[in-house]
Amino acid sequence: MKSEQRSFGWGHEALHLEFALGDDGNARLTQLGLPGEAANGPRGSLPLVEVTATGHGRDWSGSRLVQTAIGERLRHRTHRAARDGDWHTLTVHLHDPDTGLVAEVTYRSPDGIPVLRGEVTLRNEGQDTLHLESVSSFAMGCLTAPGPADLDAADLLWAENDWLAECRWQRRPLRLTTPDHSGRVRHANGRSGFALTGQGAWSSCGHLPMGGLTDRHTGRTWVWQIEHNGGGWRWECAERDKTAYLALFGPTDLHHGWRQPLEPGAVFRTVPVALSFSADGGPDAAFAALTRYRRAHRRPHPDHRALPVIFNDYMNCLMGDPTTEKLLPLIDAAAEAGAEYFVIDAGWYDDGGDGWWTTVGAWEPAASRFPGDKGIHEVLDRIRERGMVPGLWLEPEVIGVRSPMAKSLPDEAFFRRDGVRVTESGRYHLDLRHPAARAHLDQVVDRLVGEWGVGYLKLDHNIDPGSGTSAHPGESPGAGLLGHNRAHLDWLDGILDRHPHLVVENCASGGMRWDDALLSRLQLQSTSDQQNLHRYAPIAASTPTAVTPEQGAVWTYPQPEDSLDEVAFTMASGLLGRIHLSGRLPELGPEARALVHEAIAVYKAVRADLPRAVPSWPLGLPGWDDPWVALALHTPATTYLTVWRRPGGEATTTLRVPERAGGAACVEVLYPAGRQAVAVWNPDTADLTVTLPTAPSAVLLRITRTEPDAP
Repeated sequence: MKSEQRSFGWGHEALHLEFALGDDGNARLTQLGLPGEAANGPRGSLPLVEVTATGHGRDWSGSRLVQTAIGERLRHRTHRAARDGDWHTLTVHLHDPDTGLVAEVTYRSPDGIPVLRGEVTLRNEGQDTLHLESVSSFAMGCLTAPGPADLDAADLLWAENDWLAECRWQRRPLRLTTPDHSGRVRHANGRSGFALTGQGAWSSCGHLPMGGLTDRHTGRTWVWQIEHNGGGWRWECAERDKTAYLALFGPTDLHHGWRQPLEPGAVFRTVPVALSFSADGGPDAAFAALTRYRRAHRRPHPDHRALPVIFNDYMNCLMGDPTTEKLLPLIDAAAEAGAEYFVIDAGWYDDGGDGWWTTVGAWEPAASRFPGDKGIHEVLDRIRERGMVPGLWLEPEVIGVRSPMAKSLPDEAFFRRDGVRVTESGRYHLDLRHPAARAHLDQVVDRLVGEWGVGYLKLDHNIDPGSGTSAHPGESPGAGLLGHNRAHLDWLDGILDRHPHLVVENCASGGMRWDDALLSRLQLQSTSDQQNLHRYAPIAASTPTAVTPEQGAVWTYPQPEDSLDEVAFTMASGLLGRIHLSGRLPELGPEARALVHEAIAVYKAVRADLPRAVPSWPLGLPGWDDPWVALALHTPATTYLTVWRRPGGEATTTLRVPERAGGAACVEVLYPAGRQAVAVWNPDTADLTVTLPTAPSAVLLRITRTEPDAP
């Protein structure tokens, strides 16, 4: 008769994990939820780590990367709980007796926040080299209770992400991709399921490296993110043993051409991942917890509290054609509007000829664009004279094929496959594992920041060099790309260590590299290159799903031909994030200019609340064509709410703001003060009725809790 399984628990006041150890010592995560929740028995059907290696595949063939032979053989050795400041940690040591492979599974969770961070370190204690083909960063087989009811109520969440159309969250029943195998079926585990995969050098091209599962009846929700700055990632969520499972991966052989030889004594570390949990609050509560987690584990920086207003000369403005003559009036107009940083975007190094795209890499100013004895320093000095910090655009990881740097740097400093430099769109891609590549970029940054006094760098990335680089003998392209990705993060840490007050923006053709590996280090995320203010509204509203509000840079770009409602619409889009002011400000009429100045003043009045606020979406996560879009940010006493009305909808909508339920509230129109917005609060239902007579139009509201009337 089979003996009862051993178990152990771990967690804190906001999160509890339960683990079971089988008779054979195999460890499984059987429950993840709130402390004190009733257990539904040992539901977990996955080992803590899933590993495939050449000669060691899966026990159940198909497109899934679970049910691996090594995963099933891993046996529990020890586990240890510890405390690291505000973080709770648990390390579980596993061992495969057949190969000598040791897996160290590390779980971390910030105190009081229901988010679990996981990663795995493998070490080969055997006698033979193992050739790894996939390693899970996290695996859990107990997302739902056993049986059909919970599976039938489960909805998958994922975000489609394309250039100009970022952060479009989707939702559909899990059963559409994991049908019920009922009837006379002995083995009911399918061979596929729902999976998303990122590929290439852009981590979020096609989809954000995120996902979720929510119960549409109870609100029980998980939202996860893969914290990797390259496209080598995968997640899969499907049914196994009558419950939903989740497995999160970095690069794999099957999907990314990644293989990693693990020689005796060698170590491999997976990319980290995080899983947010809400017991009954639905996706909004899970995203709120993820927001708190992102703040807890990112690199500290003064920008996260100061939230200065940034003017950037690119979008719907100079569009990559800066000159001294064009910039000087923009600098004056930006200063008058209240900007605190002024960023010169692409083109400052372009000296004409056949175009700059294939010649970049030296990052020297173009004399033809900045004539005179002082050159570009005339512009940088004017920015400082007007009380602003100067910034520059940079695309550090590329070298144009016609750049002098393409000849001066060695072949080994570039991505190569089969001994040939990888060429994409007239550019080579630097391999930051090579000291010459890193030394070149360090020299560029130290010159711009240390010598020129630049305080802001917008780091862009506009090519995808494919599967990676096989620069070293026997190296797979996917392994080379992972090595570069990690060297890239180390390089970013290095420049911020040397220049701690430098503000660095993450950009890659808008939001094509939107991931927490970068955003745990960098201060801002470029959310889109979308030039249509109407289309920007759902992107701006969805931004806090993938980045904290104080890091989400949203373009606000008024044009002289815009109506006053359109000027207010575009300005409102940035008020609950980071304002990236642009547009042809000197050409605006007096009323439009006044609306811009009013928006900046309102932003400065509320921005101190944003770094502690958490998001929700009173109309649901925005749809790309929704006529009404809404984003709320909540502090303990105040809710800020931006509502956009686009063409095609009625003049009035009703929103539910549950954080204010059960009490009286004061509703104020913060911006635009002089337009026709009307907002009426119903304290009994926590409903807010908003009327915007024209479309497009938008409004920023503040809802403040007040004491209920005395009986």
